[in-house]
Amino acid sequence: MIDLTRAVAAVLRRYILGTGPLFPVPFHPLVIEPTALLGCVLVGVLAGALSALLSNSIYAVEDAFSHLKLHWMWWPAIGGVAVGIGGLIFPQALGVGYDTIGQLLQGSVTTKVILGILLVKWFIWAVSLGSGTSGGVLAPLLMMGGALGGIEAMFLPNEGAGFWPLISMAAVLGSTMGAPLTAVIFAFELTHDANVLLPLLIATMAAYTLTVLTLKRSILTEKIARRGYHLSREYAVDPLELLYVREVMQPGVHTLLEMETIREVLSSPQLIDWHVQRLLPVVDEQGGLVGLVTSGDLYEWQKHDGNAIGGRALRDVIRAKSVDASPDEPLRAAVHRMAENGITRMPVLEAGTRRVLGIVSLDDVLKARSRHLEEERRKERVLGFGSLSLN
Repeated sequence: MIDLTRAVAAVLRRYILGTGPLFPVPFHPLVIEPTALLGCVLVGVLAGALSALLSNSIYAVEDAFSHLKLHWMWWPAIGGVAVGIGGLIFPQALGVGYDTIGQLLQGSVTTKVILGILLVKWFIWAVSLGSGTSGGVLAPLLMMGGALGGIEAMFLPNEGAGFWPLISMAAVLGSTMGAPLTAVIFAFELTHDANVLLPLLIATMAAYTLTVLTLKRSILTEKIARRGYHLSREYAVDPLELLYVREVMQPGVHTLLEMETIREVLSSPQLIDWHVQRLLPVVDEQGGLVGLVTSGDLYEWQKHDGNAIGGRALRDVIRAKSVDASPDEPLRAAVHRMAENGITRMPVLEAGTRRVLGIVSLDDVLKARSRHLEEERRKERVLGFGSLSLN
């Protein structure tokens, strides 16, 4: 359905808006100097810093409103007053700002306008969203990113009109939304200038790297986390899919031979193992699994005088039907099999021979998950840049 909607929009656009770019820009040189490429890195770092400050400012305003001794229904009204004051000071900061974005990309705005866009738009946007007033994210980020690029164009190498505003707005968008590649493609779609793809990629990745190091979450997922839903990463693979059974199983487990009698098992000096292992595989002479004996079975035999049935061989009383795992399968598949069968441990068998290699238990899975969580916590540690860290 989403793809169908996009296709319809793409078809209708050419008849309503034409086939040209939404924001036409003079095409920039395909090859830029190394100093300009280093400038893209600087633009990315500054864009990442602005992105972190923007994200923190919104939630700082939200926290400030939560401390007001007023009912929350008044918050949007207060936010509206702040937006109105900002509009009186600098009218260009109001609205979606497409005209202003176009002017920034043409390099036809004054320093006063650039500073007004950056500071006033930032203020009214943070207060608007922080107070609960309806507001967007995309166009304001493009405006503020373009304004930052306009300031940078004053001291960076001249690569054509609107070059640095375009690079900066894509870097701010990608780092704030947590989607650098999407920002690169989005900037290309807006301008149709393929010559800036490399500078866009350099700047957006530099900006995204900085925000990853300084922010735990993006501006989009911070609110979800504040509502009590933990997100270690916005898009993550199931950690159990990354671990294999062989990495967590207990190797070298104690096994029983199928021809052993119950009396021999109960009198074995190794019987103490079942208190720890709790699942004893029964194997044939070649070591292949033929069934299972549980600690519950041993307890019942002891409780009801195992000597009465002591002469019976294990192959006659074992649980022949078993659920097993392969050492090379993802832990996620093994856990699902445990859940489906209502068990907490199962033998790990070698493919083909069914030789017992070990046992995997729910405790092993939990230990592996704990290790993975600790690794995630280490990855999520942010740099101590003071106000740049979202809490």
